[in-house]
Amino acid sequence: MINRVLIIAEAGVNHNGDIEQAKKLIDAAAESGSDYVKFQTFKASKLVTKSAGRADYQNSNTGNTDSQYEMLKKLELSEDAHLELISYCKSKSIKFLSTGFDLDSLGFLYNIGIDLFKIPSGEITNLPYLRKIASFNKPVVMSTGMASMGEVQEAFEVLLDGGIAKSDITVVHCNTEYPTPMEDVNLRAMNDIGRKLNVKIGYSDHTLGIEVPIAAVALGATVIEKHFTLDRNLPGPDHRASLEPAELKEMVRTIRNIERAISGSGIKEPSSSEIKNKFVARKSIIAVKPIRKGETLSESNLGVKRPGIGVSPMRWDEVVGSTAMKDFEPEELIVLE
Repeated sequence: MINRVLIIAEAGVNHNGDIEQAKKLIDAAAESGSDYVKFQTFKASKLVTKSAGRADYQNSNTGNTDSQYEMLKKLELSEDAHLELISYCKSKSIKFLSTGFDLDSLGFLYNIGIDLFKIPSGEITNLPYLRKIASFNKPVVMSTGMASMGEVQEAFEVLLDGGIAKSDITVVHCNTEYPTPMEDVNLRAMNDIGRKLNVKIGYSDHTLGIEVPIAAVALGATVIEKHFTLDRNLPGPDHRASLEPAELKEMVRTIRNIERAISGSGIKEPSSSEIKNKFVARKSIIAVKPIRKGETLSESNLGVKRPGIGVSPMRWDEVVGSTAMKDFEPEELIVLE
């Protein structure tokens, strides 16, 4: 049985405040074969103070001097835009998802029927936020960027105390630098989270390229989240650390192949597809020169060659020193009584 990885194509704010661009992102996500396309739901006035600074990557990627508030204000999606995008997702057969960044946004997402809630890394220490999420009693994916294991544990316990079943929680390893340097990925931390919390694990990726999320699937990730954009050269905070549509499609294709590759029984045994090759690739004990009946079989008159339809070379010691029960011509398979 193949355990299907949930793939979230993170459009985020890469729509640049333009609903038509958001629809084009939905088109690309649907074409890629991703399970969800995810946006971000927030009111800048409820998310950030007007004096808050921006991250270094936001400064370098935007090329302007807007405050964080001014930057986010331009990237808000209205409630009507959410409903329009949900309808558009249905027409494209891909699920809509959005991360809420404040309590009112969470309530709005719940009221419009979102079936999965994503906790972003920045909210993992926000107790009122975590309790609000827990009150919905919906499946949760929790990112853990910037967090210590102790902080992850504490947030996880808030969700459990709020009534969410452990089986409905996936804890996602993440690094919030955009892009994340390879030496800072620390991918094995994902498995450490799984062992310590006995919970489903996933990975939210901000590296350049697709190698790390693919490796995460091979290591047991059940959820993969990856930013994508229509064009990395577009203005905005997240475009440069995002995949372009063809890369997103390739990532999904590769993950689906990895799913099949790791879906076996885990028991070392011949597969149904390779059994037919056994007799072609393996070898048998043969005569290398004429051998007469009654002659002693020895290392001087025996050899090993394909095909493997005769006596296995693993019986070499048993055959050497025995007596030929019939005449053998060179390259004839040895047969025992």
